Amino acid sequence: MSDSAVSAAPLATIASLAQHEGQTVTLRGWLYNLRESGKLLFPIFRDGTGTIQGIVPKAAVPEEVFTTIKNLTQESSVVVTGKVRADKRAPSGFELDVENIEVIHRIPEETPFPISLKEHGVDFLMEHRHLWIRTPRQSAILRIRATIMRAAQEYFDTNGFIRTDPPILTPNACEGTSELFEMDYFDQEKAYLTQSGQLYIEATALALGKVYSFGPTFRAEKSKTRRHLTEFWMIEPEVAYLDLDGLMELAENFVSHIVKRVLEGHQADLKVLQRDVAKLEAIQAPFPKISYDEAHAMLEEAYKQGAIEHPHTYGDDFGSPDETYISSQFDRPVMVHRYPAAVKAFYMEPDPKDPTKALCLDVLAPEGYGEIIGGSQRVSSYELLKSRIEAHNLPLEAFQWYLDLRKYGSVPHSGYGMGIERVVAWVCGLDHVRETIPFARTLNRIYP
Repeated sequence: MSDSAVSAAPLATIASLAQHEGQTVTLRGWLYNLRESGKLLFPIFRDGTGTIQGIVPKAAVPEEVFTTIKNLTQESSVVVTGKVRADKRAPSGFELDVENIEVIHRIPEETPFPISLKEHGVDFLMEHRHLWIRTPRQSAILRIRATIMRAAQEYFDTNGFIRTDPPILTPNACEGTSELFEMDYFDQEKAYLTQSGQLYIEATALALGKVYSFGPTFRAEKSKTRRHLTEFWMIEPEVAYLDLDGLMELAENFVSHIVKRVLEGHQADLKVLQRDVAKLEAIQAPFPKISYDEAHAMLEEAYKQGAIEHPHTYGDDFGSPDETYISSQFDRPVMVHRYPAAVKAFYMEPDPKDPTKALCLDVLAPEGYGEIIGGSQRVSSYELLKSRIEAHNLPLEAFQWYLDLRKYGSVPHSGYGMGIERVVAWVCGLDHVRETIPFARTLNRIYP
């Protein structure tokens, strides 16, 4: 068969092969792996949408095609033509009876692809992240990430929310400047990379009613935990005339929608990740809701029983081990509400029934993944907000525009932020957030 036959067959992707059973198609991709058994070759191809095993019997193809495939090296780029055949034993349910191949770029043996199929250390893989993302597991994670981001936007776009993007460069912080990346802003004062768009979308919510922002955020905290990145993506809705109960309902419906979309479109990728799909299928609203006091009592009992190593001090925020234990007690995300106001941000509305508590919530993902959403009803009183800013020793002049929102037509309003990478880690069942983003930025890594 000539090279011209390679392009004669219709183009397809590996993800779409179910639509081409029994047909001859052309795939454009790369060689992931190659096995040989006597006069049979078993090349595995990838194209960004998945992987497929090819079958190449020596007697069934021209000698030139057989030799070309036999001499291929890992990650050489190829255009391959073959007939799609259903095979229940194959991971994807299909195999490709290879008929012809065109090599676009063959990697020489003397400079092999750095990431072989053997085990590699994390440092080596992160150093070669630009190549590691080609492997089936990492590609599956990034495809699921894209769906999570699309589903998150879809939920708000189809429920009357308007996307309004806040600035990434800000003159002040939401919660102080201790954990912000600082930079010189021309000949003016310092500027900071945003840690949240919340304050700005409170303004757009009072203009437009229901809004959300979606973009990169930055935290300069020197944390080495498996849940922290210095650069990550956050989606933040904000709604005028919404109270805490309404915010909780919004959050549970939102998270349920995202998981549903992943289950609909990524069964093959979840299989690659060896994810227990049954645990994701349980993620449906309504979610359990417990107060901070109830969560503290749960931790006290767990410490007495020896289930956790350290006691939790009432009045403190929950640390990662606390969140891990609390969330592991439920088969779906749990909403913890009404934390002590003293450990929460200055802009959170106090509970009118108990002003020592804030009208706030954290959504903790099950299986020990901890917080994925943090939000609250916002302070609506000008005087209270002003006193809070002063009590937190924040510069009043920098927040004058924020105070204006309480000066001109203030209303109860609420919102939350959801970190995309933590949701990806939970949905994919990952041990560390560094695999949830194409190029992770952590305390000790900014290359590549």
